[in-house]
Amino acid sequence: MGKTLAEKILSAKSGTDAKAGDIVIASVDLAFVQDTTGPLTVRQFQSSGMSKLANPERTVLFIDHAVPSPNANQSNDHMLLREFADQCGCKLSDIGEGVCHQVVQEDFTRPGDVVVGADSHTTTAGALGAFATGMGSSDVAVAMGLGKNWFRVPESFKVQVDGNFPKWVSAKDLILHLIGTIGADGATYKSLEFHGGTIKKMSMTGRFTIANMAVEAGAKAGIFAADETTKQFLKSVERGNDYKALEADADAVYEKTIKIDANKLEPTVSKPHRVDNTALAKDLKDTKIQQVVIGTCTNGRMEDLAVAVSILKGKKPAKGVRLIVGPASRRIMTAAIEKGYITSLIESGATILPPGCGPCMGLHQGALGDGEACLSTANRNFEGRMGNPKSFIYLASPATAAASALTGEITDPREVM
Repeated sequence: MGKTLAEKILSAKSGTDAKAGDIVIASVDLAFVQDTTGPLTVRQFQSSGMSKLANPERTVLFIDHAVPSPNANQSNDHMLLREFADQCGCKLSDIGEGVCHQVVQEDFTRPGDVVVGADSHTTTAGALGAFATGMGSSDVAVAMGLGKNWFRVPESFKVQVDGNFPKWVSAKDLILHLIGTIGADGATYKSLEFHGGTIKKMSMTGRFTIANMAVEAGAKAGIFAADETTKQFLKSVERGNDYKALEADADAVYEKTIKIDANKLEPTVSKPHRVDNTALAKDLKDTKIQQVVIGTCTNGRMEDLAVAVSILKGKKPAKGVRLIVGPASRRIMTAAIEKGYITSLIESGATILPPGCGPCMGLHQGALGDGEACLSTANRNFEGRMGNPKSFIYLASPATAAASALTGEITDPREVM
């Protein structure tokens, strides 16, 4: 019997014939934490009796969620992570380097890897053909110390996407449509595996966006085959030697197949306070917004910024709208400066944030006031997510976000372009 991508990767890393439902102990190729989960992970590691890391070169501590530090408590947590990195010899990604879920792809993830992170959006790495999943801080501490952990091999859903995106429709609209269709718990502890002509043609930017949000449907992982697009991305970040082709077997068995016609997709929005509370952007006209955020680990890449620039260039946000842009990494920020995107966005009235999570977590940089609404390209819109339970968060693509900034209300980008 053929294997899905999840079964194939976990078989290789456990040395067993792993099938859905099995419990395996698999080697971990990369373990990482960030500055809200990392301090607990470090303390758990220190109290466990383990004295050294199994693989320091493949253990990474990210300071990205609250950067630069907004208060003394965060600064103390940052100090703890820096000191631990010095003591144990692991990698440290300090302020300004970027969001863990972007830097992990640029510098570390390889097709066929098992990646664990103390952050739910670790699933992003599945875009490169890895089995990548978020775990609790204690579990990641175990992986850091032992270089392995136990996994239940998930059942897999095959998401078959064919056709071409209409103008101003993108991968973000696809994943919001999927989550709205199956629900926030529609793929709980499943592996979402993406196939079809649309996926084969999709850029790595689009794949990262989809894998990032797989967890918003409850998925344990969101995995793409490693193909020529993967290879070209790894070459672009000077890691071409890390590439290997990887795909599911033709006779792999899936628990469910979900078919989506990309030709029929339209700009889609998640309404407060659930990601699966979706509607078409055109049906939310007259929904006023006070803030637009373009960036985060979901849509803070060059392709996303280029879309925003193409809509905003030479224009200004509507009166009363704050436009905030946050590139996902230093590499992206540098490239966006060289391309002129940052200058263009500043001229369009944007406030540019340092690479990091920015407003997404509500710790600082863009917290909302009572009753305010924000349209964001991030991945979550839970009540209070952006720092105020009395505010409202809508999620959309960079195109929809940019178009809405111009009008001051949720707007289908096709209407302004």
